[in-house]
Amino acid sequence: MPTLEAIHWGPASKAKPRQLVILCHGLGADAFDLIDLAPAWQHACPDALFASVHAPFSHDSGFGRQWWSVADRSPPVVEAGVRTAAPYLHGFIDAELARLDLPPEAYAIMGFSQGAMMSLFTGLRRPVAPRAILGFSGALVAPDSLAAELANRAPVLLVHGEADEAVPVSRSHDAEAALTAAAVPVGAHYIPRLGHGIDDNGISLGALALQKGFA
Repeated sequence: MPTLEAIHWGPASKAKPRQLVILCHGLGADAFDLIDLAPAWQHACPDALFASVHAPFSHDSGFGRQWWSVADRSPPVVEAGVRTAAPYLHGFIDAELARLDLPPEAYAIMGFSQGAMMSLFTGLRRPVAPRAILGFSGALVAPDSLAAELANRAPVLLVHGEADEAVPVSRSHDAEAALTAAAVPVGAHYIPRLGHGIDDNGISLGALALQKGFA
């Protein structure tokens, strides 16, 4: 299986990395889409190396990348897509932690939109829990399998704009309910008038989640 490519930033402290923060972009974007979050979050985890990954597959349009095709958005096809993509993300995390000589728990995962779906699905199924999972404008794929496959109860942050036109805010409401039912600690924030994006409120919430996770 090919290794995911990534863009790196940090650590802000200029010291040897003590943590790893993985950033997973959304449909049709690429690693450059989220790397600017790293300087915004540098004060929350100054010893962290940020790694913004390119999703493994080319987008159907030929522009940008995708974790899986959304030509068919039916739940079984989406679940098959995320299960196909998850080993790529697992492999990247394991390889980066080994390359940086970091302990297996010294990481957090953040994703936006399709990347948030990847982060939630993959992060909660890893044998060693991430310090935090941040999902912006996403959804919980395959919620019915969560109880059987849950490998950890890492703290989860969900942030979603109430005016999201691409991924309805109801998807994060559903995710919050499913995670709560599975006894996964979850903080959810729904931002009025925000569409499909990350605003200053979301950036602040993400910084706080990383700061708490790595404390």
